[in-house]
Amino acid sequence: MKLLINLKLILERLKRYLPLKKRPFYDQIPIDDIRGALIYGSRGVGKTTFLINKIASSNKNFLYISADNPLVSFIPLYDIVSAMFKRGYDGVVIDEIHHANKWSEHLKSLYDDYPGNKIWISDSSNLILKKSVSDLSRRFVQFRIPLMSFREYLYLTQDIMIDLIDPFEDSKNIYPKLKGVNILKLFSEYMSSGIRPIFFEGEYCKRLKSLMEKSIYYDIPFYVPSIQDSHFRVMNAIIGHLVNAPIPTINVSGMCNEWGLSKEKLYQLLFVMEQSELINIVRVRSKSMYTKGAKIFLADPSIYNCFDGNLGSARESFVVMCLKEKYELFASKNEKDCDFIVNNIKIEVGGRNKKKKNADFVITDDVDIPIKNRIPLWLLGLIY
Repeated sequence: MKLLINLKLILERLKRYLPLKKRPFYDQIPIDDIRGALIYGSRGVGKTTFLINKIASSNKNFLYISADNPLVSFIPLYDIVSAMFKRGYDGVVIDEIHHANKWSEHLKSLYDDYPGNKIWISDSSNLILKKSVSDLSRRFVQFRIPLMSFREYLYLTQDIMIDLIDPFEDSKNIYPKLKGVNILKLFSEYMSSGIRPIFFEGEYCKRLKSLMEKSIYYDIPFYVPSIQDSHFRVMNAIIGHLVNAPIPTINVSGMCNEWGLSKEKLYQLLFVMEQSELINIVRVRSKSMYTKGAKIFLADPSIYNCFDGNLGSARESFVVMCLKEKYELFASKNEKDCDFIVNNIKIEVGGRNKKKKNADFVITDDVDIPIKNRIPLWLLGLIY
């Protein structure tokens, strides 16, 4: 089958261009013995690199398909993959699975019909399984790859490997490894152009803007029924507002009136933007999923730099990005008390001279070492 030969050539080409170093986070994904796996996360975090790495380091015979490749778009997914398995391939990696026609039906049949073969899929959101049949959700184990931590950036750029830390505990043991390192300079570089591994390819901001556009215009339409051109403009308006807003929230009623939207539709757009990891919504401790009164940040703090956005919001965006990976995080009900509550710990976020208010800790920018209850902002980047 000529198509399989082309796919094998594509895979060999991708293997040749694998980076010499891999994200340390990859080691935390126990996919090797999983028969059906979904790898998801923001565009540009390294999902494809992770999967190609797994194929390259494995003794098993896999093929790779990108479901948005024109070579495969006109052939039923079941036919392509079953042909692979019949020719002796042990498994298949299918990237951007939501682009395949009737992908959920085909995956379910492939999983059931070929119990000795592995099927690993990837996508930019776990909404694909939530939207599909429950049987498929039970078959595929989900693994999320987050945005890159500062700890990983230090390893990839400086070859410095630091143990994971709890920022609210004593972290003195990490400083011998950082002797002679200008940590604030490296952190500034990371915050501006290092939060996704696309920085290896150069033109970070241009690439980042392109990834955001793909998320909005190519991914989200799969998850929002009857999406219209005006909805794309609303999502862009939300991002534009959050980039520059000194107060990280939106006026729900005002935006609905301005764009002629119902509150239900606006909340739906916010939900899918959150699930696609374009934004992070930090809610107060409540059962309600509504966003009024909560803080809303761009999920990737480097976006603020690329658009010359609000520095204070960029700081808080980074705090949210890091803390939500390991802790239960809420917005404070009273801003005069603190900014966030993390596992019942009150924290305030700001610059070097930020006042403590009633917080237990102040997360402080432009400080290289902890001082009493002040934690350097960069230290949060060592959480994962």
